[in-house]
Amino acid sequence: MRTLHTAPLLRLTRDDGPPPDQPAPGDGGSLSGWAVLVDGDRIEAVGPVGELTQAYPMVRVRRWPGTLGPALVHDGPLPPAASPRERVHALLRVGVGAVLAGHLTDPALRAAVARNDVAVLDVARPLALTVGNRADLAVFADDGRCLATVVAGRLVHRRA
Repeated sequence: MRTLHTAPLLRLTRDDGPPPDQPAPGDGGSLSGWAVLVDGDRIEAVGPVGELTQAYPMVRVRRWPGTLGPALVHDGPLPPAASPRERVHALLRVGVGAVLAGHLTDPALRAAVARNDVAVLDVARPLALTVGNRADLAVFADDGRCLATVVAGRLVHRRA
């Protein structure tokens, strides 16, 4: 099912602004009035909300407060917890969508990561909201708290 994720601000990457063919945003790379269209586990489109809702009139829309952007990559050991599942969920609660393979030496932890569709990377690299990429998104409040995490197109965390 297609889902359109929208928020007051959208960041295509954690550090960069829009692609060269798009107008420069006024807030350090944040785009106002933009959204990400997700189909399955992939990003199908990124663009102005009005254009995407017109092109996909029956799409489910999730409106998030805060800033929507790519999920984070966790570069370090997973946080301690009582079980591998809880260690993975601790990351999902802070907006992580990918971890480094070098920190997954425990088979039970690697299995928990796989069950939750968290991406496993050989080297650290920033995730980006680009058409065709995996739909790994996170929404952050102005104070930095993670409000929602989407991994492989699936909502895996939402702050109550």
